[in-house]
Amino acid sequence: MSQKLSRNETIKEASRQLRGTIAKGLEDVSTGSISEDDQQLVKFHGTYLQDNRDVRGERARKKLEKAFSFMIRVRMPGGVFTPAQWLALDDIASDYANGTLRLTTRQTFQFHGVIKSNMRRTMQAIDAALLDTLAACGDVNRNVLSSSNPHLSKAHAEAYELARQLSDHLLPNIGAYHEIWLDGEKVAESPAIAAADDEPIYGSTYLPRKFKAVVAVPPHNDVDLYAQDLGFVAIVEDGAVIGYNVTVGGGMGMTHGDPETFPRTADVLGFCSPDQAIEVGEKILTVQRDWGNRENRKRARLKYTIEDHGLEPFRAEVERRLGYALEAPRAVTFAATGDPIGWHKGGSGRWHLGLFVENGRITDRPRQTLRTALRQIAEIHTGDFICSANQNVIIANVTAAKKRTINQILNEHGIAPDVGSGLRRNAMACVGMPTCGLALAESERFLPDLISELEPILARAGLSDDDIVIRMTGCPNGCARPYLSEIGLVGRGPGRYNLYLGAAFDGSRLNKLAADDADRDTIIALLEPLLVSYGEKRHDGERFGDFVIRTGVVAATPAGNRFHDDVRLLPTQ
Repeated sequence: MSQKLSRNETIKEASRQLRGTIAKGLEDVSTGSISEDDQQLVKFHGTYLQDNRDVRGERARKKLEKAFSFMIRVRMPGGVFTPAQWLALDDIASDYANGTLRLTTRQTFQFHGVIKSNMRRTMQAIDAALLDTLAACGDVNRNVLSSSNPHLSKAHAEAYELARQLSDHLLPNIGAYHEIWLDGEKVAESPAIAAADDEPIYGSTYLPRKFKAVVAVPPHNDVDLYAQDLGFVAIVEDGAVIGYNVTVGGGMGMTHGDPETFPRTADVLGFCSPDQAIEVGEKILTVQRDWGNRENRKRARLKYTIEDHGLEPFRAEVERRLGYALEAPRAVTFAATGDPIGWHKGGSGRWHLGLFVENGRITDRPRQTLRTALRQIAEIHTGDFICSANQNVIIANVTAAKKRTINQILNEHGIAPDVGSGLRRNAMACVGMPTCGLALAESERFLPDLISELEPILARAGLSDDDIVIRMTGCPNGCARPYLSEIGLVGRGPGRYNLYLGAAFDGSRLNKLAADDADRDTIIALLEPLLVSYGEKRHDGERFGDFVIRTGVVAATPAGNRFHDDVRLLPTQ
């Protein structure tokens, strides 16, 4: 390993397999925080320390420490929950968190507002629901996504099973999780604890940065395959998966003003058989473990490893470790990244309801009591609940009789299947303010209002029902994958955003910077003529992202899969 390491590398090395002083810090009642080193280590356990930024100023004036609390993220590959687990998680939201459930873009839930004194109780309640939070964050393989509904076909079921097996196989092998949170038996504290032999896949310093894996079933790209470090694309013949195209090197994060950081879409590495997939995934991860940049965390994702070393040398090393060559990839076609909203029937004759959840926030609002409705549904439902990578919920495997009951419950709580415009139906935002410490601008709390201002424009242009993908993040790290949206908004500062346009509707092409540092009025002023022109001048079947490139709104960039700065800026006056 290089002698010049980032601080996080030394923290991991000295952590005694992710123990640090977490247990001692949880007992310290003098503060709601934990030590800086432990703040890095608890991520591997599935939690982040945060504070309520809305009250920072007031608390500082009163000479109080920040209003610290923890975000806790559940690990659930493929996003499939039983009704009993849904009810348990809903109870946790009331008992220990802020009273809401937050769906993430990685097919799972996270809780906000858990204070330090409730951390162990929360983790134990999650464990009692036969769930865990291990590796939901941190420099490891995170929650594995799968094409949203495993009940749609045999191929979808196989894809879900691969996601589940891959997640289990790539879990870090630590006793610290049970020891700290679940009152497990304590392992003897010695330097040997951190030996690489105790982590056969990760070693003592784990990965250089986070690692994200997905399984997709064409033609649906609902997992945003090209945004991920590792992807498996199911190749289906006669209804069964015969193998997988393997993709590597996608990633969304960047830093404003730093050209050495950029979003990138994944490359196709090759094809493997179903029985090879887990081994292929492991070897790809271990090459990233050994080749990834441990000096500069901003350049530590797999996308930069491939940029710096080249795809062919990377493939050669993966194949050397496998002991065999990957086959040539098969042809695939994707159609869209969104979820089908509303009722549809599966091959088994059961019904499935795609339920739109605005920005993934499950809460009760005046006249729209979504959280209560879903709790009541969970009390009578006999199928599954599925979290989608688009922050929506699928109520799966519903009988005809239960379908009527579920419709009645939704109607009583003001939840309509009609979510408004196609723009809103395809919208996503990260959490942003007030809890995310990285947010530069609002996102979850701003995007719904922005869409409401754009909807009258869409109506005048005849575009109310047209699917247009819009995504917003409060910072350039890209948690809601804004660089793969036809309209992307990325926070620059309070009330100001970079506007990106021109991504492919199927998620295969990055967008381009169209205007920088734009406020709400500027964003609307820039988008209004584009939407009107699109409604008037688009070709048959032409998507908005393709239209803005064809008409020169943003310049087409050189062929490739990384972000380019040589774009045309829209006027911002």
